[in-house]
Amino acid sequence: MILGVILLLMGVVFALQGADVITNSPLMSGNSTYIYVGAVVAIIGLALLAWSSRMGRAATPSAPAVQPQPTAV
Repeated sequence: MILGVILLLMGVVFALQGADVITNSPLMSGNSTYIYVGAVVAIIGLALLAWSSRMGRAATPSAPAVQPQPTAV
């Protein structure tokens, strides 16, 4: 899940730098290639988040059913 968050954030930063919204990198700022690279990286991050979320729910065992205890007569 952590890797998914990191990739998602990196992808957003790459895309924003490519779109010239964030201008702290002279190599990436305004370069439209990084918009597409950022979008792909962000989609991979979202896919990892979705996958890890599903795996987390599937791996969690359900609570065992409570069995009634026999009573002594």
